[in-house]
Amino acid sequence: MIYIYKSIVLILMLPNGREDRSREKKVGKLVASITGAYLILLFIIPVFLVTNSVPELSGRANRIDYATEDGWGSWGNQNNGLNEDVGHDQEIFGYFSWTELNPVAAFVYSFGDLNCHQKSERSWEINGNQLAVCVRDVGLFLGLFMGALFWRSKGLNRWTVRDSFLSVFRDENIKLLYVEDRRMLAMVLFLSIGALPIGFDGFYQLLTDYESTNPIRLITGTIAGFVLSWWFCAAISSKTQDFTDSSQVKLPANARLIFKD
Repeated sequence: MIYIYKSIVLILMLPNGREDRSREKKVGKLVASITGAYLILLFIIPVFLVTNSVPELSGRANRIDYATEDGWGSWGNQNNGLNEDVGHDQEIFGYFSWTELNPVAAFVYSFGDLNCHQKSERSWEINGNQLAVCVRDVGLFLGLFMGALFWRSKGLNRWTVRDSFLSVFRDENIKLLYVEDRRMLAMVLFLSIGALPIGFDGFYQLLTDYESTNPIRLITGTIAGFVLSWWFCAAISSKTQDFTDSSQVKLPANARLIFKD
């Protein structure tokens, strides 16, 4: 009976040496729920607000610009000049204050106010109301949501972040990375694939006369968000306490974790 039990356990064992991946599923579900909920609210809130109640905006990233019309956090409602890189004459387009909205809408727009420049020419509009974040940030949240679902479906805790990150691939497809110990390089390469398109598009636009387009902003934002979410979920899921010791961790090509002093 003991032999049969051990055989069953081995059959049910996951590729990482554990019997379940509940932590990985929980992490992926949590991240997907948070990012997915905000993504949905970005599109729903403008529909239910009064038509044309959110005018064309143009603020500063990582600043509060539209909290009030003329008090604290009202930089965006000032006349900051036309055709400026940051800000515009808000009087022309109408004033906006997210503190006057209902609590849910206020949260959505305050988060956007703090994290996004909210430039109208780089943002979508629904029901005559500008969305709380620009198109690139919409792509980021879409990518974060998709990356979390991807991790929830395929990710495994393999003790270290790099090994957990690569666990989404079939073991036989990444054997060479373990034989030649190129795991860290592979993870950095994937992170670079996520960061380079958005970095190039953004900085090239900042430093030259080049003007990106909203479809490109959406695509580069989605790619960056996907890879970032994939890495974040892998980092959160990498827990050593799920194993008795490092020897329990199964890796491709029968590799073993070795820690140097």
